[in-house]
Amino acid sequence: MENGKNRLRQAQEDAEEVKGIMLENMNKAEERTGKLGELEDRADELLTKTKAFEKTTNQVKQKKRWENKKMKLVFIGIGVIVALIILGLIIFAIVDSTRAH
Repeated sequence: MENGKNRLRQAQEDAEEVKGIMLENMNKAEERTGKLGELEDRADELLTKTKAFEKTTNQVKQKKRWENKKMKLVFIGIGVIVALIILGLIIFAIVDSTRAH
């Protein structure tokens, strides 16, 4: 009879040990779930910031492209004006040299 009680007591101790391990595992699982939720929130925040950054970079790119086009037009305009001045001077010199003869 004493042997049966010992086995029952041992079974109860084993069951308590398994219960403790299971509770510990459940607590760890809950912690992981919380950490995964935090990680997911951070990932969502990063995604939002990435989209805002992408939008800003596209705006800056368009602005710089427009500025470059304006500068090209200014340089072309200056080149045309300089070319017209040189052409005018050449024509003036040719006309003046033909009048001198």
